[in-house]
Amino acid sequence: MNSQTAEASTSDGSLLRVLGVAFGIAVLVGNTIGMGILRTPGEVAERLPTVGLFLGVWVLGAIYALIGALTVAELGASKPRSGGLYPIVHDGLGSFPGFVSGWTDWIATCGSMAAVAIVLGEYSGPLVPLLDGRERLVASVIIVGFCLLQWRGVRIGDVVQQFTSLLKAVALVVLAVVALVVSAGGPAADVAVSSVPEISPGVLLASSVVVALQSAIYTYDGWTGPIYFGEEVKDPGRDIPRAMVGGVLLVLAIYLALNVAFLRVLSIEEMAGDPFVAATAATRLFGPSGDTILRVLMIVSLLASVNALQLMASRVPYAMSRDGLLPRALGRVNRGGTPVTSLFCGAGVALFFVLTNTFDTVLALLAFFFVANYALTFIAFFVLRRREPDLERPFKVPAYPWIPLLALLGSLAFLAGALVGDTRNSMVALGLLAGSWPVYWWTRRRKSRSD
Repeated sequence: MNSQTAEASTSDGSLLRVLGVAFGIAVLVGNTIGMGILRTPGEVAERLPTVGLFLGVWVLGAIYALIGALTVAELGASKPRSGGLYPIVHDGLGSFPGFVSGWTDWIATCGSMAAVAIVLGEYSGPLVPLLDGRERLVASVIIVGFCLLQWRGVRIGDVVQQFTSLLKAVALVVLAVVALVVSAGGPAADVAVSSVPEISPGVLLASSVVVALQSAIYTYDGWTGPIYFGEEVKDPGRDIPRAMVGGVLLVLAIYLALNVAFLRVLSIEEMAGDPFVAATAATRLFGPSGDTILRVLMIVSLLASVNALQLMASRVPYAMSRDGLLPRALGRVNRGGTPVTSLFCGAGVALFFVLTNTFDTVLALLAFFFVANYALTFIAFFVLRRREPDLERPFKVPAYPWIPLLALLGSLAFLAGALVGDTRNSMVALGLLAGSWPVYWWTRRRKSRSD
């Protein structure tokens, strides 16, 4: 795209079509890989203390993410719109379900941004004594800093995302390789491979697999990243499916490499119940300096997450404003292709969560919100397939209708599991969803008056 085209495309407040496959993979990796893979292995090992089942759960989690990505990729390729899952739900199921999807997605993404920024502040303190005890200040500076970078334009956001995600992937792969090389032939490796303790058969085993799978699937959450930028991808029919499928497979490869490396350093019994397996493995590998190495690794890893989350959060209100569900000002785009008002609002909400220390409350509801949005999206997929059979679809999900049906059933099963296993937070989440109706009614009434 030349400069004249770019100028014209922003003169009416539209986005720039300048992103490619590399950005899509970078935003998926940046949004998906965070603290989860360094903490969750202990939870999974506690439920399934055998090497085969432990590694199998990570593969199953990737399969769930992959069938979801294949389904959503068809919609993103055939109707490319920026805004995440909101445009899909809005087109398929109507204004109110779309409003619920977009509103909860935006709040959850801003809450995730705040939580990741706080963790960055916590990890920076021991490395830089001046920052110790100033977690909220560090988190706020990080949020504002990335906001100012993205304000300059989507091209800068693209470069920053690709660079930080590449650093993250390289750092994690290096950790895995070092663990495999240093522990090769050592006693820990022998223990890890030979440890296959007895676990309860039948119903108890199935229950353990389900709970462990829930933990693994949460670490894959983030595979929707490329769909937030549909209008900004140069060739969405080709690039969105490639980015989503390629990104999920890359994340799977990194997760398996790390978990195999952990198993070479620690036995499966040592991993079971450990709240921070990566820290234990780093200490075993590097001694007293292991803590410092891991903190640097986490800071590099989480910087990519903050940038990705802020990019994504700015696209949701932008899309909703164009459909009249939020104030028109949120649809303003600057000459660099950034939805500036939405960007500042998202950063403001994240800062509010940080400064009021309320992001923990939001995080408790994240899992339910995210999976509920997935369920709405998969339902919308079937509605749109039936309603628009002649729509040009550059990419079609294979094995239709079985793959999208599996994705939908998986989401509904996890919602049922959440209602049973975390009833309190699930009921709060349902209450908030019901409470969104007055806000939706007010926005629709306001739009009808303005029209």
